[in-house]
Amino acid sequence: MTAIERPPSLTSVVTDHIRGMIVRGDLALGALISERSVSAELKVSKTPVREALAQLRQEGLVTIVPQSGVRVFTLSAREVREICAFRRVLETAALAFAMEVDPGGLLRDLEAIEGRMRTALGRGDVRGYLNLDTGFHLAFFANCGNAYLQSAYGLYAGKIAALRTHLATKPQHTQLSLAEHGQIVQAVRARDGAALSAILDHHIGRTQETYEIGVEDISVA
Repeated sequence: MTAIERPPSLTSVVTDHIRGMIVRGDLALGALISERSVSAELKVSKTPVREALAQLRQEGLVTIVPQSGVRVFTLSAREVREICAFRRVLETAALAFAMEVDPGGLLRDLEAIEGRMRTALGRGDVRGYLNLDTGFHLAFFANCGNAYLQSAYGLYAGKIAALRTHLATKPQHTQLSLAEHGQIVQAVRARDGAALSAILDHHIGRTQETYEIGVEDISVA
């Protein structure tokens, strides 16, 4: 019997729409999100909008304050440090598992994505580059053979992607990022776990430093 594909629910459509606007930077950090405006734009009732915002709160992409409304998340120095620590732990573990269970699959995925990243950046498609950057890091988890790691990282992948978009405005950050992705691919190709761990640690550490230098603490840490 052929399985019947179910269309996505209204809530998931609305969730994807708002998440995409935050990740792309169409909604600025701290921006107010109007339930009425989203309902009117998507021609849906307020119920799926409220459900979508509740899901996005779980992902750390919005904050909901009673009587004050819903806003896109804001950055603080503390949050940056915590997110980078989270990434270090989970991405390092996922890479280590992937190198054990499927290094060939990991390498194929990373080589393909890194090649497309170079092409996107070469033609000035920063938005396309950032989408691929997110996919590059998700490939660690897709090949790690551990659904719990993949699920834990996936919950906050949208927020990490949104921060990545914000970082793209920093001078030279994207060029340095591409070079480091290339180094990760080389370390995977060489099956050099120690080098891989060191490169990833530097990559995430530089992200943290860039935030702390260039982003004001707009929420109380």
